[in-house]
Amino acid sequence: MKNISIFSKYRLRNSTLTLFITILFAGSLANAAFAQTASLGSTTTWGKVDGVAVNGLVQGPSAAEAELQVACVFEYTEGDIFNPPALPANLNGMVHLDDALKGIITELRKSGKFTGHSLETLLITPPKGTLASKQLLLIGLGDRNKFTPDLMISVGSTAMREALRLGVSNYSFASDIKDAGIDSPTALVAANVVLGSFEAYRTQTYLKEKKLADYKPLTKIILLAGPAFYTVAGEGIKDAIAKLNAK
Repeated sequence: MKNISIFSKYRLRNSTLTLFITILFAGSLANAAFAQTASLGSTTTWGKVDGVAVNGLVQGPSAAEAELQVACVFEYTEGDIFNPPALPANLNGMVHLDDALKGIITELRKSGKFTGHSLETLLITPPKGTLASKQLLLIGLGDRNKFTPDLMISVGSTAMREALRLGVSNYSFASDIKDAGIDSPTALVAANVVLGSFEAYRTQTYLKEKKLADYKPLTKIILLAGPAFYTVAGEGIKDAIAKLNAK
């Protein structure tokens, strides 16, 4: 009986130790997750490419201050930005953008006036006081079921070309992929946006040197991210900046 008692005590102590380690590990994960969550309004200059600052900002596209706001949307399906797997309304930048414009984005998409086909664009001049930006550019992402991160290189290029054509000195970019409920690799998406943007910028620079194009030089690009994705997006952005500056 004594041996059984000792074994029971050992098993109890071992179980207690396992439980303590499990709680400690779970707590560490929770703390790590909390540490990676940025607060609203957090901003960082991740670096510069060809004299253009690449900034990160924790903010929704309706509230980000810029001369031009770029936002991306998939082809329309009923209730797609409002229902799961889309992010809840309080975390969903596209919902805020649509609300600020009194539902016009949903109306345009639902009616087929803007289909959201891949790389389709639509420029909107919002009424004064509705958005923090002066203009809104929608870029289509196509069929949500066929989305791949590679598309964001072309999306980034499209955003840059339109920004230069419009003559703005800065613009803000929101991919809105997570808002739509698409499980995408955050760092890779952010990196591809930056790579595509500066491929287009350098093409225009080349044409300008050949006296075949003219544009107003950019001073800043602002890449928006939600609180939970800000740090991860920043890592991708920094990698892209390093690759571009190494060329």
